[in-house]
Amino acid sequence: MGHRLSKIYTRTGDDGSTGLGDGTRVAKDHARIEAIGAVDELNSAIGLVLCEDLPDSIGSALIAIQHRLFDLGGELSVPGRQVMQDQQVGELETLLDELNSALDPLKEFVLPGGTRAAALCHLARSVCRRAERRAYGLAKREPVSPVGLRYLNRLSDLLFVMARALNRAAGHGDVLWRPAEKPRG
Repeated sequence: MGHRLSKIYTRTGDDGSTGLGDGTRVAKDHARIEAIGAVDELNSAIGLVLCEDLPDSIGSALIAIQHRLFDLGGELSVPGRQVMQDQQVGELETLLDELNSALDPLKEFVLPGGTRAAALCHLARSVCRRAERRAYGLAKREPVSPVGLRYLNRLSDLLFVMARALNRAAGHGDVLWRPAEKPRG
């Protein structure tokens, strides 16, 4: 693989542009850079979850997901490139089904919280939703692989279920939303 980053700063972005994987330069606020940045934020949020004491199955799944998110970021950095595969979406669905089958059916909305690990997982879920919105925003302007879009959609669902599973594993129930009482009168 060689040395990819022998020098960290290049000064080439001082003019407000940045380079894509194919050498093209675009503005730092270009929709493609927004999507790549949101996927990077998501990967960092998952890194925070991984700092917690997690069941092995969730920890190993999140590590694999971090690698796939790096693949997705690379895919987004080269217009027209497709790295993500339907199999990877299927892997998320399988894990989602496994984790969800052990949980009680939901009758109320769940608030982010409970244990620290679950709250961080909810944070990662909300960052994932932002990454998905940015990727869809890019897809309105330029071609984007639909597999990557599906991956982000399933991943946000999985992170929600993981948060519930983490609370359950720690002996803490879901934090349920209680709507405000209607004013009397």
